[in-house]
Amino acid sequence: MDDFAGVPMWHKGIVLDQLSARLTARGFHAVILNTADEIKDFIGKTIPAEATVGLGGSVTLRETGIDVLLKSRGNTVFDHWDSSKSAAENHETRRKELTSDYFLTGINAVTRDGELVNIDGAGNRVAAMIFGPKHVIAIIGYNKIASSMDEAIWRIKNVASPKNSKRLGLNTPCAKTGHCVDCKPSSSICRITSVISYKPMLTEFTIILTPLELGY
Repeated sequence: MDDFAGVPMWHKGIVLDQLSARLTARGFHAVILNTADEIKDFIGKTIPAEATVGLGGSVTLRETGIDVLLKSRGNTVFDHWDSSKSAAENHETRRKELTSDYFLTGINAVTRDGELVNIDGAGNRVAAMIFGPKHVIAIIGYNKIASSMDEAIWRIKNVASPKNSKRLGLNTPCAKTGHCVDCKPSSSICRITSVISYKPMLTEFTIILTPLELGY
């Protein structure tokens, strides 16, 4: 009998190997990890227990349980998704994320050529990826891979942004239609677009690639 289940994993492996090589050529440290447990184990071994850690606004981090892992073992974690804090406190937390020892985040999209593409509303997440924290670790699920820059931006605006708007309870047009309608600035969460073509000069940058479908 043909191994129907094995073929997709074989193909994902080839795509991830090629992407890893292209990211490495762009100066990033790229690793491929197949399960959430492997990702958490890698994070636990990479980040010292005494390090401060900033968490980007990322569904991926929560799906893999990394936030729980770091908080439970005693790291000082700056997490602006902490619902126990006021809006003002979480705004200040965003600032602390920018100067943490490690900053963890998901990525909205990555091209097959290895460019990281993100769109933010406030900009704190993309700012921390570029400069501030000493180390950045980004986790990229297989669903975030795009064939081109145009496809990456289309994916963010028509998949990630509508889902995030719905999750946040925002009154954006895409939260109703499920796709981008090029809304006005007053309602848009797509305010800052960043493309990281190469590893930022003064930041250590690790990218975890995985065949898992993670985040939006």
